[in-house]
Amino acid sequence: MQDSSKNTFKQFSIAFYNLENLFDTSNDPKTLDDDFTANSEKKWTKKRFTKKVKKLSRVISQIGYDDILHPPALVGVAEVENSDVLDALTNSKFLKKKGYQYVHFDSPDERGIDTGLLYREDFFTVHSSDVFGLHLTNEHGVRDYTRDILYVYGSLEEQPVHILVNHWPSRRQGMEETAYKRIAAAERNREIVQEILAEHPDAKIIIMGDFNDDPKCESIQTLIQQDFYNPMEMLHTKYEGSLSYKGKWNLFDQIIVSNNFMQQHDNPFRFESAEIFNPRDLTEYEGKYKGNPFRTFVGKKYLGGFSDHFPVYNTFSIGEID
Repeated sequence: MQDSSKNTFKQFSIAFYNLENLFDTSNDPKTLDDDFTANSEKKWTKKRFTKKVKKLSRVISQIGYDDILHPPALVGVAEVENSDVLDALTNSKFLKKKGYQYVHFDSPDERGIDTGLLYREDFFTVHSSDVFGLHLTNEHGVRDYTRDILYVYGSLEEQPVHILVNHWPSRRQGMEETAYKRIAAAERNREIVQEILAEHPDAKIIIMGDFNDDPKCESIQTLIQQDFYNPMEMLHTKYEGSLSYKGKWNLFDQIIVSNNFMQQHDNPFRFESAEIFNPRDLTEYEGKYKGNPFRTFVGKKYLGGFSDHFPVYNTFSIGEID
């Protein structure tokens, strides 16, 4: 006989996945998307797009499934071109019966890539959503257009949660040379957090994204400070991460939680664990890059894989008092 004085828990996973240039095949004259058209060197055809969507949808449906026997309730995504590609993804073979909807806004990024949040409408209700710009300039004082920060406020099984989805400026011009941009992105997130807390003092907040920095970098430490916990820090080793560059593992993809998720008592909505989702079929099977994420392209060369990043996910428990 069940003891009615004890909590009974449901578990849900929340994931983040950089989808590696999920572009449609149409040329947008307002963005630098020319590489992802049928006549480009990359020969980005409808067939290749459809194959990639199918592969990504299968991955999303499997993230954390072995742990809790259902797909993620929420999935933050990066490197999506527009709402059309998210329509294709959520309506694809492996996701269309899972009830995924999405939140997306077009950002000013010069390549036309955005962030988004997929959610299963049976479990998550969106109350409000918005975007926050990140105003950066280069060394010449010229505006450096980058991705907005996506904000979604909603309820997961009636538990309120605030979510920030990020894709911070890259290291393309060098890690140290571009560090100030990612520190600025961290500071912008902190400003948003303070706005949330001013209205919801006890808010549970999740900050996820491709931060283009590892957990111990200055930008991430600026973000965390005293009121957030980064469970991903323990996952980053020289043998494992979410992407690999020149033989070195990085963990740019992270899901960070406010400290109140860690409270052990009188806390119906609690963080449980963090993982990198890197089963063998998402990796290069052999050769120089064995074990690395099996990506779609290397330069202009088409490989036909999934993404150059592995997904990451956190598991949460939600308790009900009988």
